[in-house]
Amino acid sequence: MKNSLSIVFSSRKTLSLQVKADGQAIVRAPYGTRKKDIERFISENSDWLEKARKRAEKRRQNLPEYPESEEEIARLKAIAKQVIPPKVEYYSSLLGVKPERVSINRAKTRFGSCSSKNTLNFSCFLMLFDEKAIDYVVVHELCHIKEKNHSPRFYALVADIMPDYKLRERILKGK
Repeated sequence: MKNSLSIVFSSRKTLSLQVKADGQAIVRAPYGTRKKDIERFISENSDWLEKARKRAEKRRQNLPEYPESEEEIARLKAIAKQVIPPKVEYYSSLLGVKPERVSINRAKTRFGSCSSKNTLNFSCFLMLFDEKAIDYVVVHELCHIKEKNHSPRFYALVADIMPDYKLRERILKGK
């Protein structure tokens, strides 16, 4: 687990602490914050920081490793192009929606997205997960055609199609 810590100064008003998926900690601080104030902030939050790093490590252990080679990524893209469109078609009919276009990309931090013009994008790395997780991402993005937000109405739509969506969502987060 990475135990590095970086400090990012910006025009904010408060100090904050974040732990990224790789275990790296980031302190965000207002411009001009003194080093000793940052060190005290880190010290006061050391228990939280350690717990957050352990959670990140546990998640990493439960997630698949992303391939680095172009050949393997191309193989995942080809699989995704075969797997995802039929799922989009099936769940589109259940929801009564039709996306403008479906594309496959190489995004590592976002498994799916829905544009304002109803174009759906899916990451080829989604193919590294269980089929239940893939179906969840497809349903999630299709529901954005009707609800362009994450409101209770949005999640009610998701739940209508997939009552166990929270369980499927956890698979993607390595929980």
